[in-house]
Amino acid sequence: MPDFLTIDDFNFKDKTALIRVDFNSPIDPETNKILDDTRIRVHGETIRELVEKGAKAVILAHQGRPGEPDFIPLKQHAELLGKVLSKPVKYVNDIFGETAQKTIKKLKSGEILLLDNVRGFLNERKKGTPQEHSKQELVQRLAPLADVFVNDAFAAAHRAHASVVGFTAVLPSIAGRVMERELKALTKVLETPEKPCVFILGGAKADDSLDISRYVLMNNIADHVLTGGVIGHVFLVAKGFDLGKPNMKFLEKKGQMGLVLGIEELMRRYPRAIEVPVDVAVEIDGKRKECAVSEFPTEHPIYDIGTETVKKYTEIVGEAKSIVLSGPMGVFEKREFVKGTKEIFNAVAASEAFSLVGGGHTVAAVEALGLAEEMSYVSTAGGALIEFLMGKQLPGVVALKKAAET
Repeated sequence: MPDFLTIDDFNFKDKTALIRVDFNSPIDPETNKILDDTRIRVHGETIRELVEKGAKAVILAHQGRPGEPDFIPLKQHAELLGKVLSKPVKYVNDIFGETAQKTIKKLKSGEILLLDNVRGFLNERKKGTPQEHSKQELVQRLAPLADVFVNDAFAAAHRAHASVVGFTAVLPSIAGRVMERELKALTKVLETPEKPCVFILGGAKADDSLDISRYVLMNNIADHVLTGGVIGHVFLVAKGFDLGKPNMKFLEKKGQMGLVLGIEELMRRYPRAIEVPVDVAVEIDGKRKECAVSEFPTEHPIYDIGTETVKKYTEIVGEAKSIVLSGPMGVFEKREFVKGTKEIFNAVAASEAFSLVGGGHTVAAVEALGLAEEMSYVSTAGGALIEFLMGKQLPGVVALKKAAET
């Protein structure tokens, strides 16, 4: 485990805990209602434990970005959190002003307060070091009212934002349970993976696939990288296949062709480790039809991996001891093209290997298939997870380590 403190290292009785969580949730653009409260429920576990230990809980969270439709106040987040905890959650339409400060000072042991959307503070998203951010008004106003900072927002840990790193320079700082669990699971597969270790990379965006593949192969983390979805398409192109006009045009439009040269080089270096589809499913008149990649190019859009690819990937998954699953194998939302995703995900769920699942669409697919309970660990993070898998240092985690040292 990285060297940082956890909830177990602090006495919260009658102490004010400033807790950074990630409540950022999908919002219905028509009604501004939260569509999925998963993150609120997950962080609720940390908050419940802290108030049971006698803390006065003050919560900082964000929703959306300024100027975007999902940038809304956090009043309904407070209401949903109250339902999750079966306990009243106070809310103020203020971040660090007079109203927020007065309410914090009046809190009693076991009470919970959610402050308004922290991204309403103009300098919140300005990148900076913990020391630089500690001079921001957000930290200057709130830190004197708190006894400890609890960073539970692993999903925001890749952001060097004021509310993520600033308090670590001036307050005792520890990891919440979500942060702790995420890092334990990721450390297990990146630092001490049981072998063979298999990375399954799919989904609609291939941007990070080269960096992840390169990192896990060069550092002897992964023994196999299985590709599907749009990532599989790009890797097929790198292997010399012409996918046909509609599919090549799609990759060009999405700016994915710039990855091809790097993937070609990686494939030459690790020819036996990287797997690409041997057959795919295309859509013809709304119906699924499978074809081998040897039959390329195709004039029809590719929406899934084919039966032979499923068979090949399933055999590799069956021998794995560690599995990282990031991205569906195709357009699983279409009933005709759920097969690849369903069968590969089922194979991961049935495996006795340690399985780590992450990424928004991956989690959505796992939930839709009813497999969440069968996976070893399901991550709520998106960008932070990807950056961790790429071997990058996350500012929020680094800040916790430095705070532990001091």
